[in-house]
Amino acid sequence: MAKFAHDTIVPFKESEQSKKQQVADMFDKIAFRYDFLNRFLSAGIDVSWRKKAIKQLRSLHPQTVLDVATGTGDVAILAHKILHPKKITGIDISEGMLEIGRKKIEKLGLQNGIELLKGDSETINFPDNNFDAITVAFGVRNYQNLEKGLSEMLRVLKPGGKLVVLEFSRPKQLLFKGIYNLYMNSIAPGFGKLIAKNKDAYQYLNDSVQRFPEGQQFLDILKNVGFSSTYSKVLTLGICSIYCGSKEG
Repeated sequence: MAKFAHDTIVPFKESEQSKKQQVADMFDKIAFRYDFLNRFLSAGIDVSWRKKAIKQLRSLHPQTVLDVATGTGDVAILAHKILHPKKITGIDISEGMLEIGRKKIEKLGLQNGIELLKGDSETINFPDNNFDAITVAFGVRNYQNLEKGLSEMLRVLKPGGKLVVLEFSRPKQLLFKGIYNLYMNSIAPGFGKLIAKNKDAYQYLNDSVQRFPEGQQFLDILKNVGFSSTYSKVLTLGICSIYCGSKEG
């Protein structure tokens, strides 16, 4: 398995824990403010990003969906509304995030359609060829081993199934790039410290975005692990991108 620059970016530089353990710990610590900060720091645009990503699966009419790195269940809940599958399973390594997600699902009365489980996205605890579709929003950046995580998603996807990845990317337009870098370097970590009492988490967000293999490079990685019919869509001047790939039938 190849190593990528972002694989080595960790939330807590002084810690001796693995990246995976640090990421779980980080999300446990910020879970109580995660949804609020998502809406606040993106001015609510993150909801439309998630909807656009999920709509890449509409023509497939998936009945079983796996939402990897589900967090507090935002994508799982939106996928239920947009795609109406029989079952959505969300997995995440942070019990703190899952607990909030389960409460949201219970409040909406969606317990029969959505189940959130603790699970490692690089060792997915499901058999081969199990899901019609897989979604992952803002999760692949946090993998300790990117290719291993992508290979696992390919393994549990049914032949003819589709993966949709939503991830941050870096704007290319010069003026906007400068504003974006200022925001990600200073403003987002500042609000993270003020609101979630955790500057490290939002500094890690910026550091991992800067090192993530985006665009064509990420599509090449998808192809290398075995996905076909890959394509990408750039959103909001390049702040975010959708990547899709299918498993050959």
